[in-house]
Parts: sequence; structure tokens; C-alpha cells
Amino acid sequence: MTGPRIIIALDFEDANTALAFAARFLPTQCRFKVGMELFTAAGPAVVASLVARGFDVFLDLKYHDIPTTVARACAQAASLGVWMLTVHTLGGKEMLQAARAAVDRQTHRPLLVGVTLLTSHDEADLVELGLEKSAAHHVERLAGLAQSAGLDGVVCSPLEASVLRRRYGKKFLLVTPGVRPSGTSVDDQRRTRTPAEAVADGADYLVIGRPITGAPNPLFVLDAINREIRVH
Repeated sequence: MTGPRIIIALDFEDANTALAFAARFLPTQCRFKVGMELFTAAGPAVVASLVARGFDVFLDLKYHDIPTTVARACAQAASLGVWMLTVHTLGGKEMLQAARAAVDRQTHRPLLVGVTLLTSHDEADLVELGLEKSAAHHVERLAGLAQSAGLDGVVCSPLEASVLRRRYGKKFLLVTPGVRPSGTSVDDQRRTRTPAEAVADGADYLVIGRPITGAPNPLFVLDAINREIRVH
């Protein structure tokens, strides 16, 4: 694992705002996540702009559909030059294997990771969805499904990182949203940890949005987080 460990979530409503924000940084300082809001507003062009500037792009669209559709979507994502992309593990093993095969057929092969449970979900939400066991149980089970399908890793809450690291080994990537520096708002995240805690628990990459994008001095906040996790 080389390069920046912080992935800044560009959760902006238009490309101009996102690209103006990204222009404050260097590719050696961070990576960027393009999620559903920005991609819906700006499409592949915003990804192409970031890639052209030398940034690694984490395309987080959580593909979840029939296997053929997801495979084709993953092939299109790979053609954009993204560094990493997501599929949803609840799509099942056949879908995950189709995504893996599609990415492997491409000249440019991004990392492929599976989303387990959203970090906005707590135990009450799971019960409402008919998932009676704990979040940790379901995350561990879905991570195992992702690994058996050949994915490079999973997106998980930092609260589950230590268990997944022990069970699935050092080479299985753990990407953790729900990371909040000490003293900042948790917003709508419910299963959170600080950057240092997440890295100590085994996270490879930390996805951080509003604590950086909403800060008066985003560069200062990013630098502070990078210093915090560098000691681990």
C-alpha cells in the first residue's frame, strides 16, 4: 500500500465547486471520492478532470443490480481511469464475481471493493430491515462473501476494522468512512472512530468528507490528520 491514505469525499452538488475545492490540493496529499451526488450532477467528465490532474479517484456508486448490468458498469468505470470503485455486497456472490471478471478484463484494472453496511445504520435500523443480528455479524459475513468472490477488500465502519483485519488478513483492503477527527460533529454517521483509532484498528484508507470540506482551512485539517495517522 503506497500513496495517501486519506480519501476526501467530494460531496458537492456541481463540478465547478468540486474541482475548485480539489485545486487546493496535490495528488501526493490525498485521494478523492466521487459519490452519487456529484456523479449524478456532473457525470464522467468530473472524474476525467480529476484523473487528468493526477488524482486517484475512488468512484463510490455502490453498484447493485443483476450481474450483467453490474459487470458492464464496472467495465465503464474502469475505462474512466478510476483508482478504486465499489459494488454492494448485498448483490450476492454471482454479481460480485461478475464485477471481478469484468474489471480483470480491462487494460486498466482499478481496485474493486464491496460495501457491507452503511455507516449510518445502527442496530435499530437493521431490525427494521429484518436483519436481526448485530451490525458486526452482518459486516463480517458480507466481508467473507466479498473475499470469496475475489474482491480486493470492503468498505466498512472503523468499528469493524479490527475484527475484519484479524479474520481476513493483511492483504484484504479495509476502506473506512465514518471517520471523524476528535472534537468534530459525527453528522449522520453512527458508527464512528477518530483517524488514529481507525488506522490502529487496521483501516487502510480513511474516507473523510465534511470535517475537511466544511473546514475554514481544509489544508490545515488534512495536514493535521495526515500527521496523526503517520505515527501508526
